Amino acid sequence: MAQAQANPSPGFAKHPGHTITLSPTPGTVTASVDGVEIARSSRVLTMHEGDYPPVQYFPRADVNEAMLKATDHSTHCPFKGQASYWNIAVGDTVLENAVWGYPAPYDEMTQIADYMAFYSDRVAISEA
Repeated sequence: MAQAQANPSPGFAKHPGHTITLSPTPGTVTASVDGVEIARSSRVLTMHEGDYPPVQYFPRADVNEAMLKATDHSTHCPFKGQASYWNIAVGDTVLENAVWGYPAPYDEMTQIADYMAFYSDRVAISEA
């Protein structure tokens, strides 16, 4: 018998055909702003969801959080849960709400609990 979930996603319950896949990104991925590295990891997960562009999630342990400041901004995804946001500060550049993560995602998405993602139109993401 399947174990009951403690925090199931209402999105998957209402839209069982919706798919979100996570796969390891080969090699090392970096995130930088104005040439300053914010994150570097060989443990990045790439998320594919519906028609959205792929998103790369970095392990939080591989992100330089000294360059981040938590904000009060949040959003809700019916599939992943409540997202928290951070600003990035590099020199005189401040990118508001340029980083997000799901600290307590729904049961179906627990793999991204300790991961952060960057808006790729604001942060340079490169793979090597």
